[in-house]
Amino acid sequence: MKRLLLFVFLVTMMSWVATAGGYQVRLQGQKQTGMGLVGSPFALGASSIFYNPGGLSMMETKFSFSAGVSGIMANAVFQKNATDYQARTDNPTGTPFYFYGAGMITDKLSIGLGVYTPFGSSAKWDDDWAGRYLIQNISLSAIYFQPTIGYKINEFISIGAGFVYAYGKVDLNKALPYNDNSSVELSGTAGNIGFNAGVMVRPVENLSIGIDYRSQIMMKVEGGDATFNVPAALSSSIPEKNKFNAELPMPANLDIGIAYEFTEKFTLALEMNYVMWSIYEELEFTFEEQNELLGSANPREYKNSLIGRIGAQYAMNNTFTFRAGLYYDPSPTNDDYFNPETVSLNTIGWTLGVSIAPVKNLSIDLSYIQLHGLETEKWYKPANFGGKYKVITAIPGIGLSYNF
Repeated sequence: MKRLLLFVFLVTMMSWVATAGGYQVRLQGQKQTGMGLVGSPFALGASSIFYNPGGLSMMETKFSFSAGVSGIMANAVFQKNATDYQARTDNPTGTPFYFYGAGMITDKLSIGLGVYTPFGSSAKWDDDWAGRYLIQNISLSAIYFQPTIGYKINEFISIGAGFVYAYGKVDLNKALPYNDNSSVELSGTAGNIGFNAGVMVRPVENLSIGIDYRSQIMMKVEGGDATFNVPAALSSSIPEKNKFNAELPMPANLDIGIAYEFTEKFTLALEMNYVMWSIYEELEFTFEEQNELLGSANPREYKNSLIGRIGAQYAMNNTFTFRAGLYYDPSPTNDDYFNPETVSLNTIGWTLGVSIAPVKNLSIDLSYIQLHGLETEKWYKPANFGGKYKVITAIPGIGLSYNF
C-alpha cells in the first residue's frame, strides 16, 4: 500500500511536460518544423532566437517578427499482456505557441525577444482504467521568456546568446487505492533560469553550419498544493491539505546542423540533437507535513539520446516554398521505470510544410507532423505495472512571418 501511494507522487512530476522523446517539444517555428524540425543551420529571421541565436545577426532584413501555434492531437493505446484489455487516452488538443521579434541595431549587432512554450501538454486516461493509480488526467504548461543578443563578427561567422526565464504550472488528478472515492489532486508552479547560446558559420558560398546549446533548467516546485480524499481511518496519516516541494530537470541540448543550397531553389539540411537526459536519475518529493507515507525518492535512470534529422526546402517561386523532413527520436526512458503519464516511445516522425507569400514581406507558414510511437512493451517494476504501448500523433501548425 505504501508503495502505491508513493508511486502516485512519483509519476506526477514526470508529467510536467509531455511528448515523444521524453518530455520535450520543439514546435518553435513552422518553417523549421516543416523541415524535420531542423533549425540550427538556418538564419530564418527572429525564430533563430530559439533554434540558434548565432543566426540572429545574419537575418536578411532589418526587422523580423514571427508568431505561430500548433495543435497536438496525440492518443496512446495500452494493451495488457496476455489479455484482451485495452485502454486509450482521450487527450484534449495541446496548443504550444511562439512569438519572436528581432531587429538589427547596427550592421553587426541584433537584439530580440522570444516567448515560447517548449514544454506542455495534456493527458486524459479513463477514470477506471487499469493504471488509474498512476495517472488519470493532467493539464500542464510551461512558458519561456528569452531576451537575446546576436553579433556578426564578419561575413562568415556570427554568435549569439539569450537569457531564459522559465515558468510552469501543473494540475492533475489520480485515484488512490483505498476505496472507490479515494483520490488526490496536485497543483503547483515552478520557475528558474537558464541560457541559450549558439554560433553560425558560413565558410563557403551556399554552406551554413550551426551549433546551438540550450542549458539545463531545474524546475522547482515550492509550496505546491496537495489535496487528498481518503477514508476517515487514514486522515490522521494523510492530511486532507498539504504542501510539497519537488524538482524536475529540463535537460540540456546540443544541436549541430549543416545546410547546403544546391541551387537557388533547393536546400538540403542535416541535424543531430544530443539531449542530455542522464541528469534525470531520480525524482524526490518533500512534504510540509511529513510522515512515513509521504516523501520519497524513486529512480528514473534516463539515458542521453541522439536524434537524427533530415530536411529539405524547395522555393518554387516568390509565392510558394515547400518543405519536407524525416527524423528518428529514441525514447530516453528506462524500460524498468516507465510511467504511462508520458508515453515516450521510440518514434519515427515525418513532416511537411509550405510557406505562402501573398504580399511582399508577409509569409503564411503551414506545417504538419505525423508521429508513430513504435509499439513496445514497458514496465514500471516498483508498481509491477506494464504492458504494450503505442502512440499516434498528428500535429498541424500555422504561423505568420513578417520581415522588412
